[in-house]
Amino acid sequence: WKGSVHEANGVSCHGCHGGDPTDVTMAMSPERGFIGVPKESDIPDFCGRCHVGVREDYLESAHGRALGSGGPTCVTCHGSHRVVTATIELINRRDCTRCHEYGRAEEIKSALAATDGSIATLERTLADLRRIGVTTKETDGELFDLRNRFHRLFHSVDVDKVRAGTAAFRQELDRIKGRVDAIQLELNHRKLWGGAVVVLLLLGAVLALLIYRSYRRER
Repeated sequence: WKGSVHEANGVSCHGCHGGDPTDVTMAMSPERGFIGVPKESDIPDFCGRCHVGVREDYLESAHGRALGSGGPTCVTCHGSHRVVTATIELINRRDCTRCHEYGRAEEIKSALAATDGSIATLERTLADLRRIGVTTKETDGELFDLRNRFHRLFHSVDVDKVRAGTAAFRQELDRIKGRVDAIQLELNHRKLWGGAVVVLLLLGAVLALLIYRSYRRER
């Protein structure tokens, strides 16, 4: 669990397994709602209590339809306790070829790559803006929602669906990027105007000094 995406987001043991973390003797008691290790067929429902949309996409996919007959579950790709952040790098030859050839998975990764990279770049840009004091809360929320919905496409394992869905997300992303670009443009304009004012003040100071010296010489 240490180092997992759950730890990073404040989801502790009882967030998934229930029980009573305030009472050591009852922490793992079924009477307090404790759930132990789920059966393989129950894993999607176990994780889907929080990841509702992902569960739906998974169950409708080829992976979900193979549940109970050798198909992968959530923990196959994401791990159980050391759950890793959902990124495009989870689609890779080493892991995917444990079950099947890499061809279709590689096509899906290729279709997702550009948009996923653009989201990551925009997240870094917003972080830079926050560091200089720009309020980006609303845009952060929109991008966070878009990223989560976009990552749901991963679970469909359907190349055509991924390509069609990616095109729609690109349009949303372009709108958000347009607003961020406008903020950056305004900041650049302010820097230019600020620089111009400084130059004018310096020129004014130099001119005042020259006038003062000229006046002193005349006296």
